[in-house]
Amino acid sequence: MDVEKVPESAEAPLPKLSAHDFRQYNRLAEHMDFFHNNFRRTWNTMYTACTSNKRPAGLSIRQFLALGLDFCHHLEVHHGIEEQHIFPVLAKKMPAFRKELELLTQHKQIHKGLDKLETYLEQCKSGDRELRMEELKEIMDGFGQVLWQHLDDEVNQLRADNMRKYWTVDEVRRIPM
Repeated sequence: MDVEKVPESAEAPLPKLSAHDFRQYNRLAEHMDFFHNNFRRTWNTMYTACTSNKRPAGLSIRQFLALGLDFCHHLEVHHGIEEQHIFPVLAKKMPAFRKELELLTQHKQIHKGLDKLETYLEQCKSGDRELRMEELKEIMDGFGQVLWQHLDDEVNQLRADNMRKYWTVDEVRRIPM
């Protein structure tokens, strides 16, 4: 009788999750996606203004600049919390959250772009520079792709089907977020 060998890299399928366990495992992904959707919404508002060369209705230049600066600040705080409190816990079992790998490399690339964006917006706010949508778009284009990829990659790493490969339900419940 011939027995077919299963390659060592093939993973055995995991048992089906109950609805309750799925919610427990998926909690972090849903929580992270909530924050990421706020970043996506603000980015889209700003980017649409750039491509249409028109600020959103009802937003003064001052309010538009404040929106952009808030975006920069909130994303910096978000990444700081992740890097200090969440990623170290996840990195204990999940390679994607270790320092030398992609998610933290993406943070560094995003922050280079954020620094340029924040500097530009601050200069516009102070009157040292005139707000030009084509210039703003160029800055946003410089890191938009990595930002959007990162927002998706992080949530995908935290989805139930991936989390259960590394953690028990009880462990996931104890992860702070």
